[in-house]
Formats: sequence, C-alpha cells, structure tokens
Amino acid sequence: MRRIDWNRLDERGRQAALARPEQRADEALLEGVRAIVEAVRSRGWEALCDIARRLDGEAPKRVDVAPLAKEARDSLPRDQVAAMELAAENIRRFHNACVPLDVAVETVRGLNVRKVWRPVGRVGLYVPGGKTPLFSTLLMLAIPARVAGVSEIVATTPPRPAGGLHPLVALAAELSGIEAVWTVGGAQAIAALAFGAGQIGKVDKICGPGNAWVAEAKRLVSSMPGGPAIDMPAGPSELMVIADETAETAAVAADLLSQAEHDVAAQVILASPSERLLHAVEQAIEGQLRDLPRCAIAQAALGSARLILVADVAQAVDVANAYAPEHLSLAVAEPDALVPLVRNAGAVFVGRLAAETFGDYLAGSSHVLPTDGAARAWSGVSTHTFLKAMSVQTVTPEAARTIAEPAALLARMEGLEAHARAADARLETVA
Repeated sequence: MRRIDWNRLDERGRQAALARPEQRADEALLEGVRAIVEAVRSRGWEALCDIARRLDGEAPKRVDVAPLAKEARDSLPRDQVAAMELAAENIRRFHNACVPLDVAVETVRGLNVRKVWRPVGRVGLYVPGGKTPLFSTLLMLAIPARVAGVSEIVATTPPRPAGGLHPLVALAAELSGIEAVWTVGGAQAIAALAFGAGQIGKVDKICGPGNAWVAEAKRLVSSMPGGPAIDMPAGPSELMVIADETAETAAVAADLLSQAEHDVAAQVILASPSERLLHAVEQAIEGQLRDLPRCAIAQAALGSARLILVADVAQAVDVANAYAPEHLSLAVAEPDALVPLVRNAGAVFVGRLAAETFGDYLAGSSHVLPTDGAARAWSGVSTHTFLKAMSVQTVTPEAARTIAEPAALLARMEGLEAHARAADARLETVA
C-alpha cells in the first residue's frame, strides 16, 4: 500500500496518485477483446462455442433455472434462503419507489408537451462468476429491469468450475422472474449479446459489471455500428474511505479488504487527516489478511491501494470528487455534514454503521455502479437504466395560431425554409 501526503504533491503527482491500475487498459487486453468481439460478430455461434470452450471450459448452454432453484431451496439452510428473499424484497421495494412519473406541461395555452417513459425492449444482463457465484448481481440487475417493465431479458454468467449453472444463481434468477440463464462469460458473452449468436438474440442494451475484459468489451460493442447501448462503464471494483480519528480501525480495514478481495485489478483508497489512523489501518489490514480465504487476490489488489494523508475531512472529499469512486464510505464523526459536498461517487455510505457490504447485498439500491471515474457523469443501475423517455406534443387550434408565426421566423433565421413552411401550413389549416 502506497503512503501519500496529498499536500506535498503537485497537480501531476495528484493525478498519478489517483490513477487506476494499469492492467485495466493493457494493450494486450484491448487487442484480445477486439479479436473475440470480431470473431463472434463475424462467425456467430461457431466462434462463440470455440472461444467459450477455450476460456470457460464448456460451450454455452441455456439452463432452465427451476430445477436448480428447487435444489438450492432444498439444500440450503432456511436462514440463507430467507436472506436472499429479504434482499430481493428490499431491492424490489426500493426500485418500485424509483419509477419515474410521466410529466405534462402546458408551455403555451393549448400546447401540451409530455414526457412519457417506456421500457427498453430487449436487455442483456451480464452476471460475473467463475470461482464465486455472484448471485447478488443478478438480483441487482433483473429486479429493476422487471420493475421497469422490460419484457425480454437475456441473462448470462460464466459456468462454475465444475461446469453448468450454480444453484445459487438459479435461485436468484427465480426470485427475479428469470426463467433461464446462459452459461457463457467474458468478452465472448458480451459479443453474443451485442450482435447475436445462435439462440442468443441481439439485445438493445447490455447491463452488468465484470472484469477488465468485460468492461472493455462493453465499451467496444457500444461504439460499433449497430451495437447496443450499455448501462455504464462497470469494471473492477473500487472503494474510497474517508475516516477521521473517531473511526474504528478494524472496521475500516475490513471495508477496504471487502473490495480488494473482488479482483486483482480492484482498487481501495483511504484518506484521513490522521497519520495514526492511516498507520493503524495498514497494520489491521496485514493482520486481517492472514486468514482471508481470498488472501492472494486481495494482496495483489493492495499493490494499487493508497493511504492518503489530507489536511482535514473536507479536503478528503475534494480528493474523492477528483477520484470519483464507485463506492465512497464516510467513517467520520459528523458524516451528514460531508454528504452535500460529495459530487462524484457511485454510492455513498454515511457513518460508521453504513457498511458497503449492506449496499452490496440487501440495502435496496443496486450495487452495479460506475467505475474508472465514470461517476463524474454516470449513475448506478436503477429503473431508469431500463427505461427511455419520449416527448409527446399536442396542439390546439388556438395554440397553432399563437406559435406558428414565431416558429416559422426562428426556422428562417437558421436558413431552414422547409421548416418554416411546415409551420406556415398549420396557420392555413386553422384558418
């Protein structure tokens, strides 16, 4: 973990201190993603199967979730099933409350302009997996999509090491109203969703987080002609913690490790005005690492970690706004006072009791959040992610008489005579 005194750095030094891990933009990775996407785009199912066998260990399969979900319910302890059901209910409750309302405004007497919302037609959901079944991500994606009214959802996830779909993912799918999941992962899954391959049909939008390969594949396909929209740049996880002398050292260390264990390309940052706290947290991390099952992954991620000494917590918020973290925790004595200062973060966890883990699983808001600084302009997944807005205008004869002449004048000011004549024609109609 690198120790940094923020006030001894110039602007270039500060930018370097907040740089994301280099492996997220490695040229070999970018070339590899392009090759996979082009292969699936040009050769479809055949290429998808070839790549999946090589990288996933098996060809893609469409798995009906009902039998595996029943297996999970029968084999899991009752409290584990109840915890998943609680998470699903909280997510559904929160996103039901976030559905936007249609708006109607009479801008001129007789001229009514409305904004109405419609669901995206066909959505692809990517659920990270592999060694660990990240079933929570399926809940966080599929439930808001269902609440928004999306009728066609194609869910994909890498097969588990032993092959096939993990029963926990199947149970999450059932709780989310998903009947089947495709077992295919990585950039090849993103390419299949983007352009279609075999029975995996092309989707209008791809949502979900993933490793650097998945994040780059999403970015690439969304930039290609005919490619889908994406929810946001959502790659390897990030957490920044702002802590003062009142913070609990063990809890701060645990929070940082909770994100470091995700991926070797994850990044965690601690900013504090207390040198004592920075040192104590660093030691606590070393102690907690010893019995952490994913110690090797967390240890690798900590190579990109930062311990930043700042003048005060207000300056720490300035650092956070510059970094724009996926997750921001405020472990300070008066956290509510800092919230109005935060401009750039995917999700904010206020106070010592607001563990980022709660947001990851069952607080209600989605844990699919922008990474790599995208929080400066992007929001996390919500019902809005799966909706699009249309404007609708209706015009009475009275309104047409009022607005046709100034509209034609504005069009002629721009040199667009046909536009002007279209406005003039409405005057003739009402005459």
